[in-house]
Amino acid sequence: MFSLKNIQEKLVEFGFDGWLLYDFRFCNPLARRVLGLSEKLFLSRRWFYFIPSIGNPVKINHKIEPSALASYPGDQQIYLRWQDLEQSLGRVLKGKRKVAMEYSPNNAIPYLSRVDAGTIEFVRSLGVDVASSGDLIQVFESCLDKQQFQNHLDAAIHTREAYEVVFRYIAESVRAKKKIKESDVIQLIMGHFSKNNLYTDHSPIVGVNSHSGDPHYSTSPETDREIREGDFILVDLWAKLNVPEGIYSDLTRTGFVGKVVPEKFTKIFDIVASARDAAIEKVRNSFAEGKSLQGWEIDNVTREVIVKAGYGEFFCHRTGHSIGKETHGNGANIDGLETLDTRKILPGSLFSIEPGIYLEDFGVRSEVNVFVDWDRKVHVTGGQPQQYVVPILKDY
Repeated sequence: MFSLKNIQEKLVEFGFDGWLLYDFRFCNPLARRVLGLSEKLFLSRRWFYFIPSIGNPVKINHKIEPSALASYPGDQQIYLRWQDLEQSLGRVLKGKRKVAMEYSPNNAIPYLSRVDAGTIEFVRSLGVDVASSGDLIQVFESCLDKQQFQNHLDAAIHTREAYEVVFRYIAESVRAKKKIKESDVIQLIMGHFSKNNLYTDHSPIVGVNSHSGDPHYSTSPETDREIREGDFILVDLWAKLNVPEGIYSDLTRTGFVGKVVPEKFTKIFDIVASARDAAIEKVRNSFAEGKSLQGWEIDNVTREVIVKAGYGEFFCHRTGHSIGKETHGNGANIDGLETLDTRKILPGSLFSIEPGIYLEDFGVRSEVNVFVDWDRKVHVTGGQPQQYVVPILKDY
């Protein structure tokens, strides 16, 4: 919920003179979310909402949509011509030195870069230093409250149980010599979600043997593979409670359709699990010691384990991502590979840790979710992190 008081307190804390929120036809969903604008509200003209660190906000709207921000506090300036708009911005930003906008230097964090270069250029032409609103966005868009965290934990009960359902189904089907495919497991998971009132934005990943070596494999009628005894299987699934404040749980586990897991699978799993645990330990130690922690730092620690083991080239994605109402949220990602994510891990942050090694004939990923609470305590959710490749025909 929009709170002017809370935003102005954070502007002072982060050293900003103000926050210039801007949108044109949904180009900046982050700004809309900070204000709590309905996704159904279509505004056809450019609008700005300037929140100073001290004083009254200012709304800038086109004459054709004068009441667009009527429910928000502050003075209003109406423009008709483009010259009027520029003059309004000049008046509003006069004397301001450092202003936050949804911008990332060099587009280093594309998830954050929502304001076009031309708008940034114009604001800077007024003598204003435009800085990234990255950590501000996290506070008001990505950091969970207590109810949201509980919603995540409730979802995690069912995402964790999904693996019991899946592995038991595979074991019983193989013993009964019933033919099953990747698509059958996918449908089983989707049924489990529906039964427990969970929502997911995409079907889970179910990859058998070489398909598990494709990090974003998607089963199709052409690729759908039968699951047999002796197969290796990776299952990546994510879902949230089907409620407005539902927060995703996102987990990945692996299994072997047999009683004894071959050493080649165990070897790779152990490396991945060690990298996962090193990341968790980095987060715990940093918060226990009161140190600031950025997303890329966790990625570096994770990646170092896999590189030292000789498999660096086979770890082809970031260590993790922000989690929220979307599977991939708008907070700091655990990334020093695809982007250099310098955003801080803040209290209230929820994110995945999911290192992987992807070889030609199989791939291993081990994914857990990590939450830093408001007392800086670190929680790993979704049950105990997987300790070994599950021998499905032995354990089920």
